[in-house]
Amino acid sequence: MDLGAARMFTRCVGIHGGARMRTRKLPASAAMVAGLVLAGLVQAAGPVTRRNILLVISDDVGLDVTTGMVPGLVDDLVERYGPQGLQHPRYGEIRGRPASTPNLDRLAREGITFASTWAQPFCSPTRASILTGLFAGKANVINYTDPLSQHHTSFVQRLRDEGGYSTGLFGKWHLAGMPNEQDPYPGMKPKEAGFEVFRGNMHAAIKSYWDYDYMVQDESTAPDQWRSGEPPVKSLPGIAPTNYGPVVKVADALEWIRAREAADPEKPWFAWVAFNLSHATTVQQPSAMAVPNADTLDGRSLAEMKACGGKFGTNQTGRCSGEALMRAMTNSLDTVLGKLLEEVRRIDPGTIVIYIGDNGTPMYGRPNLDFIDNLYITRRGRGKGTAFESGVRVPLVIAGPGIAGGRVSAEFTHAADLFPTILALAGLTPPTEVGNGDGTGTMRVDGRSLLPIVDGSAGRVRDPVQDFLLTESLNLMTNSTRQVAARNGFFKLVCTEKVDAGSCEFYNLGMDPLEEFQIPPPRDCPAGSDTSQPAWHYCRLAEVIRTESFFARGR
Repeated sequence: MDLGAARMFTRCVGIHGGARMRTRKLPASAAMVAGLVLAGLVQAAGPVTRRNILLVISDDVGLDVTTGMVPGLVDDLVERYGPQGLQHPRYGEIRGRPASTPNLDRLAREGITFASTWAQPFCSPTRASILTGLFAGKANVINYTDPLSQHHTSFVQRLRDEGGYSTGLFGKWHLAGMPNEQDPYPGMKPKEAGFEVFRGNMHAAIKSYWDYDYMVQDESTAPDQWRSGEPPVKSLPGIAPTNYGPVVKVADALEWIRAREAADPEKPWFAWVAFNLSHATTVQQPSAMAVPNADTLDGRSLAEMKACGGKFGTNQTGRCSGEALMRAMTNSLDTVLGKLLEEVRRIDPGTIVIYIGDNGTPMYGRPNLDFIDNLYITRRGRGKGTAFESGVRVPLVIAGPGIAGGRVSAEFTHAADLFPTILALAGLTPPTEVGNGDGTGTMRVDGRSLLPIVDGSAGRVRDPVQDFLLTESLNLMTNSTRQVAARNGFFKLVCTEKVDAGSCEFYNLGMDPLEEFQIPPPRDCPAGSDTSQPAWHYCRLAEVIRTESFFARGR
């Protein structure tokens, strides 16, 4: 089967929306930068508008669970792999059952969706990439136990110190490492990263969605200290008082936002809201998954949970499959997120909203713990923890006034891009160099600002041939398997344990975005620069993995 030159495309249907916005006075240096770089998003003359920014991160929700955010994606793939295309015998499995996500779908219609975004294969590495702008190996966070060094540069510190932002974090942190008796949470804590307030949990998974550690950092705690307590009971419009984790996170965030607006309506704020949904819990019995509170589910999810005997508001999942539980938990996330977005729009319709998933959907290979039920054909041995598309391809949306809605970009992008993008959206100049992990020097920032695509001034921010993305995994769930993938605008190389023909898989993502048809590796690397040949791309990406990934750093 000929998998020749790649075909990539961007679907753009723009609708400009307007909203009344506050004017927020900036420090002089930031104001000068804003006038140069934020045409269309921040006023270029007169008082400079400093936008409030809301970043939302979901947990274990890959693009396959939320394909409603990208209309036509599944149809296009069915056609591509069907009888008139690549003739895959199982092409019908592409059209599965995603979660019901009306609020995320609306957010996608209001902004620009990046449909080819990579995260890292695990939670902590992705969060490290977002915070530092570095690929996982350079941040030295490549599995879910690694702590992020306090020497690294956080974009939140710059928002606070250079941009004059109030900063708050609500929900899952998972960058301080895992607790131990000698040094509980040795890595970077939220206040060390630049957050003034933190309410949530610092570690990976929680015991259950109704029984979890509730940790706080605020003006009364040192940057490396926190206090813990019982989860509070909170409510949201249409949702009864509960200690259900997603409701508490959103209620905490809204209380903080309202307090900031009341204290100083001219001072901008940045809120990072990180859900644990739809992650499995550490309590395994009777289930590691949950049947969410009934008043956080829509009719479709309520009916599915009732049909399989799940007990609402518990981890008593009855006969519900893992796929059904993933749908219900993601629908619950969407409902609670909708409450957050509705109130934020009411408080300040000028707020910029960013949503991203932290890694692909899991396939744990255990009863009721396989969750992919849409989009992908090959599922076993892939998903979360792997460098295949189902392990790293996540939804990313940026929406707000001045951003043309209804657009889908196929530009190859990465979670690390949020570091410079958020700084640019705030009117600050993103750095090209940041501190390294041991405090002895600097490193080149891997992320690229997506602002030119967001504001419509450019269709891409990377050279599709020469530039690359990396995603890196040390998979503790599979005996510490080391796997790295590199891609450019057309091709992808996935290497396990080492970089050679027997350990790497080569794909043309432009023709085969689901990684179903391997391209044979070349016998040798051709001299010269004939980029029309797949062999050139194989050799280029192999060199990237050898020299730029954690393989080159001895891990």
